[in-house]
This record gives sequence, structure tokens and C-alpha cells, in this order.
Amino acid sequence: MENKIYTVITGSGSSIPPRVVKNEEFVNHKFYQPGKQVPFDTPGEEITSKFEAITCIAERRYVDEKQTASDLAVESAILALDDAGLDKENLDFIIVAHNFGDVKSGSTRIDNMPSLANKVKDKLAIKNPSTFCHDNISGCPGWTQAMIIADAYIRAGFYQKGLVIGADVLSRVSDPHDRDTMIFADGAGAVVVEAKESDVPVGILAHESRSDGGKYCNALQMGSSWNPDYDQSEEVIKMEGNKIYVYALSTVPGVVKKSIDKAGLDLSDINKVFIHQANEKMDLAILERVYKLYKVKEVDYSIMPMSIRELGNSSTATVPTLFDLVKKNKIEGQSIESGQNIIFTSVGAGMNVNSIIYRIP
Repeated sequence: MENKIYTVITGSGSSIPPRVVKNEEFVNHKFYQPGKQVPFDTPGEEITSKFEAITCIAERRYVDEKQTASDLAVESAILALDDAGLDKENLDFIIVAHNFGDVKSGSTRIDNMPSLANKVKDKLAIKNPSTFCHDNISGCPGWTQAMIIADAYIRAGFYQKGLVIGADVLSRVSDPHDRDTMIFADGAGAVVVEAKESDVPVGILAHESRSDGGKYCNALQMGSSWNPDYDQSEEVIKMEGNKIYVYALSTVPGVVKKSIDKAGLDLSDINKVFIHQANEKMDLAILERVYKLYKVKEVDYSIMPMSIRELGNSSTATVPTLFDLVKKNKIEGQSIESGQNIIFTSVGAGMNVNSIIYRIP
């Protein structure tokens, strides 16, 4: 077979903030009914218990006062570079996927200038001027889309080595008076990708993406707090959870199947599914629908590792963080081995969906 260039992951790292925030900390929050500017009269204990029953999130991680998204990105990048045994000066590119830039403590103001990728390069003290930097903003699927971009760079022969990072600090842009604030978390995950010449397929084998506007375009957007007494000039995340749930279940399984088909594989060839950690029950339902598309009745839930119960939804960081934890045997009962086929898939604001088929070298 003819040698081809493939994109392989040679190192990974993740930055999980130190502050653990359990659901109990939200019991005394004054939550308002969506769009009505009227507080719920439901006891806080009931709100938090129902939330956990629906999402399976028991706790999440928040940054400390001095940390920003780029700080988390740097921490994960250092670990990934060390894992890959790669000198930072040999990087051809850095892509950082995120949504809000470096939001500082006490503010919801988005800071994307300079780009987080440039900030990461600066904080890593990389002197090589040829290390090109840019950001990718595609909602929660930002990191998976950044991987697709990196694959295009490498397959085209433009670059050989790069960092692909997903980093978000959602705790500073969520509405403290919206129940959805309990979903969001902070974190970062990074991988080093490199070009590998091989006569057998390895690394990224195939991918599929889609974007939908229309009624789904504003299912996730920035807006004012439900609390009329909250500073209305400060924009926070507004989410139509049910609409997103319906969209995810109706689109993600098909995108995943198309990516598997593009790779020339069958569902039976897939060993692991690394899915965006948004809502555990939603993710399980997506997996069930993937199996249904292949007319397979027995669903093997063990192929889909989860971290959402402890880490919450850190947007672009969930998939690379989960991959790093499994790769380093930090999730009980989960591991990956050479030759296995895995899926990276995500859904989020836009609405955007993507899926990558990756073979472990």
C-alpha cells in the first residue's frame, strides 16, 4: 500500500481547576423562571436534586480568582508537550478552541484580543516566529473542529507539528439566577498532533461536520439575566435546553454514522466514543440512536467513558480532557490500546456537530 500522511496524537494533557463545587452550594441560590423574571418558589434542595437526576452532574470545577482560560490552556499544553517529548520551539502551529477568551474575575466581558493561541505562545515563551497561532470558536465542538483544521494543515503538507487545545471558563459567564448555571464548569485539555507517514491508516481516518441555523441558531446565545435586579448590561449564557436536547438526538447520531462510513468501518469496529460531556442522559440517548442506525439492539454503554458527574460541562475542554484522563488510566475501567478505533464527537452552539474517527497508533 502507498505511504500516506496521517495526523496522529503524540501527547496529551489536561488542566482541571482545583475548586470543587458540589450541587449543595446552589441550594441557597435564588433561581428565576426562564424569560419570566419571576423567582421559583420551589425549595432549593428540590431544584438541585432534580437537576442532578436530569443531568447526572454532582459537582464541577471552577478556576480560582487569578486564573483565566489561557492559564488553563498553558497548563494543559505543558503536560501535552512533555507527554509527547516535543520541544515547544518545534511547534508549527497552535490552535486554541474556546468561546469567551480570557474572562477576568468579577466580569463577564469577553477578551479575545490577542487570541488565546497567541497568549499561550507568549506564556510558553516560544521564540520561534514561525509557530503560527489562531483561535477557533465553534461552540462546544470547538476542539473537535480544531482537530479537523489541524488535520487539514498536516495532510496538505503545510505543517508537521502542532498543539490543539480546548479551554473554557464558563463559571464567569453563566447566570447565577439561572438553573443552567449548574451545568457549566471550567477546564482545559490539549493534545500534540504530528504528521506520520504510514502505509496503513492510522490517526485521523475520517471526519464529518454539519451546522444548522434557523430555529436552532439561538438555542445557545448571550443575553440578560432572568433576574431583573441583576446588572442587565452584563451578558450571560442563555440556553434552551430542551431544544438543544431534541437537536442533538436528531443530528449527532447521523453525523457519527457518516464519519464511521467514511472511514470504511462498521459500528462493531469502534472501541471507544469520546463524546462532549453536556448531559449524561443525553449522551446515552445519542449512543442508543447510533446503535439503532446500525440496527444493533444490544447497546454497549461501556465504550463511552464519562467524566461529567465530577467535572461538569467545560465546553471545548470536555473531549480532550476526557481523552487525556482515559489515556492515562485515570478513569476506572477505561483504557485505550494501540490499534483501537475511537470517536471524538460533539454538539453545541451554532448549532454545530462534528465527529472524528481516530485509530490509536
